[in-house]
Amino acid sequence: MPASATTERVFRWAPWWVVAQVALWPTVGIAEAVLSLGALFALAALAWRRFQGGTELLTRGAWALTSAMFLTYWLPEMLSAPVSVNPARAAREALVDLRYLPFLWLVAMAVATERGRRITLGGIGVVAGIWLLDGMAQALFNISLGGVSDAERLTGVFGAGNPKLGLVLASLAPFLLHVGGRLAGSAGWLAIAALLVAVVLMAGARAAWLTLSVVLAVAAVHRFGWRFSLRVGLATLVLAATAALFSERLQGRLERTAEVLVGGEAGLDHALSGRLPIWRAAIRMYQEHPINGVGVRGFRDAYAGHAPADDPWLQGDHDGAFHAHQIVLEVASETGSIGLLIWLAGVALAWRAWKWSSPEARQRARIPAMALAVTVFPFNTHLAFYSTFWGGLTLLLAALYAGSLMAAENSERS
Repeated sequence: MPASATTERVFRWAPWWVVAQVALWPTVGIAEAVLSLGALFALAALAWRRFQGGTELLTRGAWALTSAMFLTYWLPEMLSAPVSVNPARAAREALVDLRYLPFLWLVAMAVATERGRRITLGGIGVVAGIWLLDGMAQALFNISLGGVSDAERLTGVFGAGNPKLGLVLASLAPFLLHVGGRLAGSAGWLAIAALLVAVVLMAGARAAWLTLSVVLAVAAVHRFGWRFSLRVGLATLVLAATAALFSERLQGRLERTAEVLVGGEAGLDHALSGRLPIWRAAIRMYQEHPINGVGVRGFRDAYAGHAPADDPWLQGDHDGAFHAHQIVLEVASETGSIGLLIWLAGVALAWRAWKWSSPEARQRARIPAMALAVTVFPFNTHLAFYSTFWGGLTLLLAALYAGSLMAAENSERS
């Protein structure tokens, strides 16, 4: 089969594969299987005739940036494995995560053309829109694709006991706003923004509140300018206050958040859901293992040795926190200074690529760039970036960014 035919087939099915993988995120196991199969198919397509036609699939810049973004994620975990508190598990995690590299190539291929970007970015927005409407249905009628919610927060399609809805919607908000704006102009954009505020607030994850606030502020200024954006911001505050009047879930979260203003250190810890002891333990891990850290996914194993006996996460049935709940502390405590420097190099590389790209390239990559930036925003709390779910989400956004930014300037293939 000619290399050009293989190239064309990859361009045809890659966007749909990426959208399907995102749509299956709530299923976890099936989503992982689709990711792994996508990685294998990408390798098969590229290995056909020893990678002939590879430059047709991606530009040299896209190949380089996508691979480098993967390496800044993977190298820290690989280098931390030999000295990890659980070397076998750390080595296994590093080995399994190698599958992300060909999948990220596939993701970058999916957005290498105008047609591919339209399908991929729009498709992700549509999937997130379905989850958004499902979350609203759960708030109003307590019905959802994921079943009934728990008493404290909306969980939507992810199911009770799995409070990822707000965080995922906040990270994917740029895609949602893009779809709303394309379908119904400014009115569609504003309608999606209002739904996002309502659902993300009631989903309860305050990290998601901050993420969504950053997205809406930046996107509103980009679309409407400063003056109208201030009006949108005021309207958002009114909407949030109104929602608080009718939502017991939201009232509880707001009252807990307000503790940061009046309760001193105890109030701050209460507002942060008990994360201050976790952060102190993470700092001790880094201080005692400054070079390679305690190893990726070794945080829980190392927790008891770096926390006082009266630590609340060591009482009762608890045997330590699973992760640091903050990206900088997670990278520092689990991968040490080496990992932290590699991650910072990745940030610098992504920023340099943006800075030296053309205005047209920046416009192509604006949506995934915003989603990636708010997902790794360091002044926030986070899920574990070296977990399968959140790590996979972050890497997918990185590949969408790299592939869109570094696509050929004349990438108008139908």
